[in-house]
Amino acid sequence: MSLLRPAADVALLALTVILVVLIGPPAVLAADPSPSSAAGGDPRSSGEGPGLVGEPLLAIGAVLVIAVLAVAATTIWVRATGGRGDSGRSPRR
Repeated sequence: MSLLRPAADVALLALTVILVVLIGPPAVLAADPSPSSAAGGDPRSSGEGPGLVGEPLLAIGAVLVIAVLAVAATTIWVRATGGRGDSGRSPRR
């Protein structure tokens, strides 16, 4: 093992760090998390104040309808195509 290899690794690591620091994305400041004094209050809801945004019961209902439709379609497909299928092998005992 040569002493040149670890020196090359250290140089490559140093070059990588320098490039990341110089060329990498600049640091930015985040927005202030405190509420603003904008007219109309919270823009995420229609004057109802803090709480749930949107219509959660409608969303839950849509998810349940999609689930029931998926189960029904799968059941119809399995029954229409003959179940799991018969590959010509004898059943397990």
